[in-house]
Amino acid sequence: MVTSATARSWQDVLLDGAVMAPRELPRARSVLALLAGFASGQGVPASPGQLLDYDVVEAFCVRGCAGRASSTCGTYRSVLYQFAGRVHGPPGQRATPFAGAKAPPPYSGAERAALAAAARAQRDPAKRSSALAMVVFGAGAGLRPAELAALSGSDVTCGGGRVVVRVTAGGGPADRAYKNFVNVFARGLAWDPDAPALSMSRARSSFICDHLTAGTALRTLLAVTGIAEPESLARYARHVPAVSSSKAALRARWRAEARR
Repeated sequence: MVTSATARSWQDVLLDGAVMAPRELPRARSVLALLAGFASGQGVPASPGQLLDYDVVEAFCVRGCAGRASSTCGTYRSVLYQFAGRVHGPPGQRATPFAGAKAPPPYSGAERAALAAAARAQRDPAKRSSALAMVVFGAGAGLRPAELAALSGSDVTCGGGRVVVRVTAGGGPADRAYKNFVNVFARGLAWDPDAPALSMSRARSSFICDHLTAGTALRTLLAVTGIAEPESLARYARHVPAVSSSKAALRARWRAEARR
């Protein structure tokens, strides 16, 4: 059995040498504790070498996390693989894939109009300006919460009938504090009960689905959104009837476009 004292001991040793942001440490500690609890029930000895064996990690992610969202399982695996790599080196085989979280449905045209109207109705000028920016640059430019929080007037230029946004927060990992800030701000707005909720994930989904519908080259869409792989667009493509949501089809389209 893994006692709490033993679990704290090996966790602390691993965490002391971990290269991660301070805000990531509580999550890492929590995931290691979950792994220890699962391993204890399986009779796995309480040592880093045994608990962080890749087979044990995989068993935990597949069986020990049954019922959790696939995106959560993927996050847990990513955390544990960082520690397992320090103990055992890189894994010898590809991990069992987990499906990505489903993308929220895009806003309809009527919903976007309602969002804009609700944003304009804010009595406080600062809130009105910020709410409009969230609607416009969320659905209109597909910015993430971290990018929205870092947006300033100097990042936006107009000319030739076009508005160009220079993204300044997309070069590194997004600070989760930004996401919380944007969501808390949105919840604090005075909102018409009949208007749809303001969601940055739905706004970004709207932007991506608009471009998929318009036939924007996938290479261009990936560059604009900061998405790494064409297969990652499958979660959005399921909302676009004219576009295949097959990962293989999206990869094939990406390759075909690259040859033109």
